[in-house]
Amino acid sequence: MCGPGLHGIDADAAAQQSRRMVTARIICTDIAGLRSQALGLAEAAAMVPDMRTLEFIPPWDRVPVTLWPNIRWAVRENAYAPPLPAVVIGCGGAGARVAASLRGPGVKVVAIQDPRMSLRKFDLVLAARHDGITGENVIVTRTALHRVTQARLAAQREAWAPVFAPHKRPLLAVLLGGSNGRYRFEHAQGVALAEQLAVLMRRDKIGVVITPSRRTGPEVVKILRETLEPLGAWIWDGTGDNPYFGMLACADAILCTADSVSMASEAVATSAPVYLLRLPGKSTRIGAFMDGLVADGRVRDFAGKLELWDTQPLDDTPWAAAEMRRRLGL
Repeated sequence: MCGPGLHGIDADAAAQQSRRMVTARIICTDIAGLRSQALGLAEAAAMVPDMRTLEFIPPWDRVPVTLWPNIRWAVRENAYAPPLPAVVIGCGGAGARVAASLRGPGVKVVAIQDPRMSLRKFDLVLAARHDGITGENVIVTRTALHRVTQARLAAQREAWAPVFAPHKRPLLAVLLGGSNGRYRFEHAQGVALAEQLAVLMRRDKIGVVITPSRRTGPEVVKILRETLEPLGAWIWDGTGDNPYFGMLACADAILCTADSVSMASEAVATSAPVYLLRLPGKSTRIGAFMDGLVADGRVRDFAGKLELWDTQPLDDTPWAAAEMRRRLGL
């Protein structure tokens, strides 16, 4: 096991990543958070990503992956198409299982997240600490892997600063998730959030910019628009360039719903103070992750007030990528 709590990015990390370019086949389902983690790892490791989105064959698309009798019966051939590169990265449960089936001479396999199968089937497993797994081939990070880099933030700040310039400071960027199998973000939660932000805009004269996600319910977006746009809030309508990285780059503070490990991980990779909006529901795993960030002092739970404090980016992705290359001998 290895984790960044006792390790920085060592002196030869840059040298490791400057080695020959290697193609990595990325296998995952069509979930933004999974794609972001896998692409972030590949980019940080200076690998060329070959993204293969999993497509499931009926009736196996309705059967839990742990019950599939044969992986190749359940998955369309795009994941298996030759030639196979030297590295295959599987992200998430289904992605990890397909990737493990490709392991062989000349093909090293990496899993992102707990693969929920024998760790011996992988050359490496990259898991966040809240996954709770250990092993000689496990690299443990404090957050999920992601694509937020200081270079990307600088470029996005230059592009989006003129867009957000008319808004008051401090500027609060609000990143919205949505209801899932564990948490609810519905009408009542939308009303409560709108009221809290309206108070901040009126009383403290802050600027607010908001980006919904694909999971954000239209009723929540409607409530926020009706309440906050008359006060000067900016809410992305889903058209044009995606403002997500620009908001991360320009914000004086960030508020994100606490339903997404990936979204919170991206937020804390910036230099901005981060608040969590807790939602009704429960996930032991996600809850442990959010509680860990609070314990680290990197985030605070949102209680309707905005305070700014000095922070540093919490970003283990570059270190994890360098460690992966070192262990794989690339």
